[in-house]
Amino acid sequence: MAQSDLPKHNASSYLAEAQLIKQGAEARVYRGRLLGRSVIIKERFPKLYRHPAVDEKLTRRRTTQEVRSILRCRRAGINAPVVYFVDYTTHCIFLEDIVHSVSVRDHIVSAQASGETTEHLQTLADKMGEILAQMHNEDVVHGDLTTSNMLLVNGAENKNINLVLIDFGLSFISALPEDKGVDLYVLEKAFLSTHPNTEALFKRLLKSYTASSKKAPAVIKKLDEVRLRGRKRSMVG
Repeated sequence: MAQSDLPKHNASSYLAEAQLIKQGAEARVYRGRLLGRSVIIKERFPKLYRHPAVDEKLTRRRTTQEVRSILRCRRAGINAPVVYFVDYTTHCIFLEDIVHSVSVRDHIVSAQASGETTEHLQTLADKMGEILAQMHNEDVVHGDLTTSNMLLVNGAENKNINLVLIDFGLSFISALPEDKGVDLYVLEKAFLSTHPNTEALFKRLLKSYTASSKKAPAVIKKLDEVRLRGRKRSMVG
C-alpha cells in the first residue's frame, strides 16, 4: 500500500484514535483500524538522548530491517503478519492483527497449570523447531526469540498447529551460523526461565530444528559455543 492510499489522514491521526496495548524501550504498539480492518500499529518513537539526525537514520534503518525480515519470511511461506503500510515519516508500521490467537507463552503456562505433561506439547515443540529452521534457512535472524513472540492460532490441535512469528523489531539478515546460534541461545534462556522443567521440551525443539535444516549442524555447533561462553561468564560473575 502506498502512502497516498491512506485515506485523508497521516499515520499520526490513526495513532490518536488507536488503543495503546504495549510500551517498550524501542516502540509503542497500538491496536487500531485501517480501511475497515483491525490492525496493529507499531510506532518507533524518537530517542531524546541521541542526536536527532543520528536518531532519524538509525530509526529508519531499524524500521526498514523489520519490514524486510517480515516480507522475507512471508515470501518463504513462514507465517508472519501482513505488512499493510509503512510510514517512514512517523516510523509507523501497520500490521495484520492476528485474531483468535494466544501466545505460545500463555499456552504453555496454561498447559502446565492444568497439570498437563510436556508430552502434550511435544508436537508444538516440533512445529516451533521446524519454523525457526525455515526462518534461519532464509537468513533471517529474529533477535528477540521468546515464546511471547510466537502466536498459536485457533488452538493447539496436534494435527494442525498454526504458528505465527511476530515482533521482528530487533531482526536482521545474516548467513552467519554464529548469529543464528545466538538467536537460539536467546530463545533457550527465555524458554527455560519462563517455563520451568521444560528442558526436554526444548531439546525436542532443537531436534526438530536439526531435522528441518541442512544448515543446522553449523548452527547447533555455534549454539554450544555460545552456551559455553555464557557459563564461563556466569562463573566469573
